[in-house]
Amino acid sequence: MRPFDASGVFQPSEDDNVELRLLAVQGAGATVLSSGLGLAIQIVATAILARLLTAADFGLVTMVTTFSLLLVNFGLNGFTEAVLQWEEISHALASNLFWINLCTGALLTIGFAATGSLLARFYGEPRVAHVTIGISSTIFLTSASVLHLALLKRAMRFSATSANDILSRVVSVGVAILLASTGWGYWALVAGAVAQPLSSLMGAWFLCRWVPGLPRALAQTRSMLRFAMNVYGRFSLNYFARNLDNLLVGWRFQAQALGFYKKAYDLFALSAAQLVSPLANVAVSALRRLSKDPTQYKRYLLKSLSVTAFVGMGLGADLTLVGKDVIRLLLGPGWEEAGRIFTFFGPGIGIMLVYYTHGWIHLSIGRADRWFRWGILELISTGLLFALALPWGPVGVAAAWTLSFWILTIPAFWYAGNPINLQVSAVIATLWKYPLASLLAGCISAVISRRILPLAASSGSAGAFLRIVAISALFIAFYLSTIIILHGGCVPLLQVARLAGDMVPNGSHSRMSTITTVLRRVGSRETRILTSDRRVS
Repeated sequence: MRPFDASGVFQPSEDDNVELRLLAVQGAGATVLSSGLGLAIQIVATAILARLLTAADFGLVTMVTTFSLLLVNFGLNGFTEAVLQWEEISHALASNLFWINLCTGALLTIGFAATGSLLARFYGEPRVAHVTIGISSTIFLTSASVLHLALLKRAMRFSATSANDILSRVVSVGVAILLASTGWGYWALVAGAVAQPLSSLMGAWFLCRWVPGLPRALAQTRSMLRFAMNVYGRFSLNYFARNLDNLLVGWRFQAQALGFYKKAYDLFALSAAQLVSPLANVAVSALRRLSKDPTQYKRYLLKSLSVTAFVGMGLGADLTLVGKDVIRLLLGPGWEEAGRIFTFFGPGIGIMLVYYTHGWIHLSIGRADRWFRWGILELISTGLLFALALPWGPVGVAAAWTLSFWILTIPAFWYAGNPINLQVSAVIATLWKYPLASLLAGCISAVISRRILPLAASSGSAGAFLRIVAISALFIAFYLSTIIILHGGCVPLLQVARLAGDMVPNGSHSRMSTITTVLRRVGSRETRILTSDRRVS
């Protein structure tokens, strides 16, 4: 793609004449597919690397990445949103942002490499100094691809960016596994971490055929930079809140305990990384275009929340039931402590997915400053919960995570919705049935699985796999039934089926439409509601 024409004006997507909703949903489909493949890659990598490396190896690298990822995301979270949200962007303006980001990335790379000895003293682990130098290169490599990927996303070329992301993940995992199998230890993880941004950089420049020009004085640069800094400031606050746990566990309980905790946290955060985060750019792009039509904006947002809650609450409750067995199956023997820790993460998965979507509102209406201010409150409240929970060890910190999301979600939507008069009562009315359904279905499934299923005493990977399949099947059946009862019909299922049908390529619509047709026939009431939804979409 060549993002700018001969006069330096941004060229819109070739699909701009397509209905916005379909364009956004197809972009979401590409990112969800990419996330699903990424999840599969990560699962395979985790299963293999956990058998080649030790918990201490993972903990050692986590001690460094706890700090480096904040700097890696300097432009990735800030300039990307600025490019997506800004009304008009030119070749000259994009060039200015590119050079600002690249030069900052170079300075951050050098500065972070120099802090290696300080981190080593903080943790009391000499090896941290060398790992810091190796990981520091990821900062510069990432900064060199930020603007190219952002321009692709502005043009809604989400299929291209998703393919690039998958390829970079495959390269990273391949390098890590290859080196781990030859005895490189924790250096295999360092090499894999460097390989991913390097591969992504090469793919971004290949997909976006844009060569930045020399910097020029433009009035818009300062405004965009201010917006980007607000976004990055919000990300930084969120990052400190999200990584304070790693810092505290690593400092208080050392590398092995951090390794167990990190693997449990990875399964917890995986749902957000694979579901909500990839959809954020799609949602912001679509909501930005609807920002001048408040009615359509709110309808789109509430439908997105409903689908997120439907999937998230079900996923969270199911993983709470089978999480220990998932850890046992993926990581093998010796990782039981990670499974125990995950049990306290599980109940927070669904509400975490819902909570993260409040940022879509701030970004799509151009109020990154309000998002930043909310981040201050989030950091303070989450940090206090971590401090109170630390005496109970990694398990207490995991429980604090779950509690923080349940406490902050409704206030977050109240604050984000104020500028657009989004009533928090509308958010609650959209969401409340899903947590209730997951709670009821989870309790029933837990009782049945313990008292009736003959799999409870089975040991080993085979027993873990059978329990995962049986308990998940039970839960899904009860969860969907409860959803139908609480909603008085199949409307939520119809919405998800229709959304899934729109996400797949046109040639596959017939298969999904068959599913949707079957669901429509469940009741005329649901059909009338869905038809009404289509007219207003």
